[in-house]
Order: sequence, then structure tokens, then C-alpha cells
Amino acid sequence: MKLAEIAAQLEVRLRGDGEVEIKGLQGIADAQPGELTFVSNPKYAAAARTTRASAIIVAEDFPELAKPTLRTPDPYFTFARAVELFYQPPRYAPGIHPSAVIDKSARIGRGAHIGAYVVIEPEVEIGENCVLLPHVVIYRGAKIGNNFFAHAHAMVREFCRIGNNVILQNGAIVGSDGFGFAKDPRGAWRKIPQSGPAVIADNVEIQAYACIDRASIGETRIEEGAKIDNLVQVGHGSRVGANAMLCAQVGLAGSTEVGKDVILAGQVGIAMDAGGQQPDILAHLGRFVPGRRRPIQIATFQIDQAAHPAAVRLAPAVADLAADPVRLICVGQRRVELARII
Repeated sequence: MKLAEIAAQLEVRLRGDGEVEIKGLQGIADAQPGELTFVSNPKYAAAARTTRASAIIVAEDFPELAKPTLRTPDPYFTFARAVELFYQPPRYAPGIHPSAVIDKSARIGRGAHIGAYVVIEPEVEIGENCVLLPHVVIYRGAKIGNNFFAHAHAMVREFCRIGNNVILQNGAIVGSDGFGFAKDPRGAWRKIPQSGPAVIADNVEIQAYACIDRASIGETRIEEGAKIDNLVQVGHGSRVGANAMLCAQVGLAGSTEVGKDVILAGQVGIAMDAGGQQPDILAHLGRFVPGRRRPIQIATFQIDQAAHPAAVRLAPAVADLAADPVRLICVGQRRVELARII
């Protein structure tokens, strides 16, 4: 594909030879002639002058280069869109594999692709254009919207509700039992029934082997546009706000509230405080650095245990002390963690 055609499809400004032929995309260090790369982080700016790539996606105000450039306000997002021009994921034709087990009371919309050994239990409702790859299991009474895509071995438990355009990667589980137990008079653990469903709003993606627990009462809710990485644990009764991002191995204790646009970096844990109360991570915590993405240089601030329930209110004061903008990314058992943002 010629560079000028790529620029037109991405609606960005071309500077340089638009007749350059581009056959693929690559990171700046590994790019070869015929490939398109990008620079979104200033620390890679010098590499833009030495890369072997035939063209580079850069910011509007990036210094002039000998190579052709595509100039855009957001090079990283433009690069993501460019990948779509060169890679199309597999498409699945409508049809039901003969080994699939579908209860006669289940209702499935038009255009469904149901793979081998899929199990769909009674009273399930699934909208149009779903794709269920091999060994997906949908438990009794689950309600699922349009354009649902479940990769192999994903599972939706009983009576959970899922919106439109939701993706479950391999092994993701929506609605597994919350970890709820109470001791009986003899001191033995007794299981608390987990009666509340997990509710997943539109445009959510839950990646491989993440678990969204159902609630003992009420519901566990993932709001619209949230993205949940591999091996994340969302405890029972928790709420994750719109467009929040939970990176790999994040763990949320039961009843955690994560506000909209919050990013929890890898392995962040949200734990109960000493009194058994769950701190909230509120929507305003995402406001310190709007539009920035990459948390680094995590710093931990110890706080007095007695003051822990008010930990969230400490965040603005701590931010004022920092030389660079910071974002609260975790309230732990006796600590407030912040990260500098680049």
C-alpha cells in the first residue's frame, strides 16, 4: 500500500514522498525498509533518525526528518489504526457445529457462529452476530447482547448479563462465585451463597483467564468501555467505572469501587483495611493527567492506620508536593500509591 493511500485512510497529514510502498508495520528498533513505524515517546526521538523504516508516524510538531512522515496529534492511536489496515482477524461464518449442545429453550439471534463443544444452557438469550468458539459454556439464564465474541474456554455463569460488543478472551470467566465464607458456631467455614449476577456493560473486553466474581447480594458491575487484562481478579460486589483499565494481575477485594478512566497498573492490589472496610477509588482520581497513559516510578506513601478510611482525601495534597503530575493508582492496606505519568 502506498504511503499516500495510508495517509488518506487515516486522515493524517503526509510530509514527503507519498509513493513509498509500505508492506507492514513494526516497532522503531526492528523496522526494516518497506515498513511503517511510529514515535510517541520522546525518549525514542533520536531513533527516528536512525531507524531503517521507510516512513514514520510522528506528532504534528516533530522536527523535520529525511524520511517521509505521517503527522498526527496522537501518533500512538494513529499507529493502532494503521495496524488495522494490514491485519484482519479471522472471520467466522454463521453456523452451528454438530457437537454443540444448545438447550431448546435458548434464544440465539441471527448470524451466530457456534463452535465445537459449545454448551448453551436453558433460558439463555444471545443477540445477533455472536461468535462462540470451541468449549465456550453459557450457563442457565444468562442474557447477552449483540456482537458477543467469546474465545475458546470462556465462560458466562448463571443469570449474568452482558451488553453489546463484548469480547471475552480465552478462559475468561464472568460470574464465578465470590469468595464469601462465614464461620459457624463450631469455627468451620460455611459458604455464603453468591446470588447476585455479574453485569458487563457495552464495549467491554475481558482478557485471558480474568475472573469477574458474582456478588453474594446485589451485583458486580463492569461499566461501559472498561478493559480488563489477563489474570485480573474482580472481587464480588465490586464496581469498575467506565473506560477504566485494569492491567495484568490486578486484584480487587470484594466491594471495591473503581471510578471512570482510572488506570490500575500491573499487580496493583486493592485490599480491605484493618476494620474490614473497603476503600473506594473514585472517578476524580483519573483527572490529574488527562490523556496520559503510562504510569511509571511508583511511590508509596505510608499513612496512619487510624486515618486510612480517609486515604483517598489525601491524594490532592500529596499531588501538590510532587514535581510532576501524579495519579493515585492504588489504596492498599495502609498505604497510598501514586505513579508519575509520562
